[in-house]
Amino acid sequence: MRLTRLVIASKNRHKIAEIMDVLHDTGLEIELVEDAQWPDVEETETTLVGNALLKAREVRAATGCAVVADDTGLEVEALGGEPGVFSARFAGPEATYEDNVEKLLRVMEGVTDRGAVFRTVMVLIDESGEELVVEGVMEGSITTEPRGSNGFGYDPVFLVGDRTFAEMATKEKNQISHRARALRALADELSERI
Repeated sequence: MRLTRLVIASKNRHKIAEIMDVLHDTGLEIELVEDAQWPDVEETETTLVGNALLKAREVRAATGCAVVADDTGLEVEALGGEPGVFSARFAGPEATYEDNVEKLLRVMEGVTDRGAVFRTVMVLIDESGEELVVEGVMEGSITTEPRGSNGFGYDPVFLVGDRTFAEMATKEKNQISHRARALRALADELSERI
């Protein structure tokens, strides 16, 4: 794979910061392009893989640079894997993080099986157009109320051990999260191919 300059295909500042933090820790010598522009990409696919590929391909076409894109879903066992691919818009197309958390807690009222998985699918398209797809998974459970003030999205209700992601320091979360696991899998693949 050819990879010297890389665009992170996201306009979510929380996600960009997390990806940059983890990429920095991998030791890969890659210049991150932070001023690239591209039109919004509507996530119309029905799977995390489909959405990650869609974003990566569209951003690569718009920027001409190598691209890393991801799609992440929270899969709750008692909800048959929902919200899954619809995690960001679980409470509606204009939902805030708080709206999504509130809806999740509401639909899980009285549910005793609170097991859940955070899944990140990450796609890299290099400078020659070669595509690489990896996945990172983190098992946990859903709390009955939000806890902690760090992180974003479902972090205040996603419990790992005895703490939510939102109760962890950013550096600690970025060592163990689903996105960190996907990025490390990507870094491992890249170190074998570059």
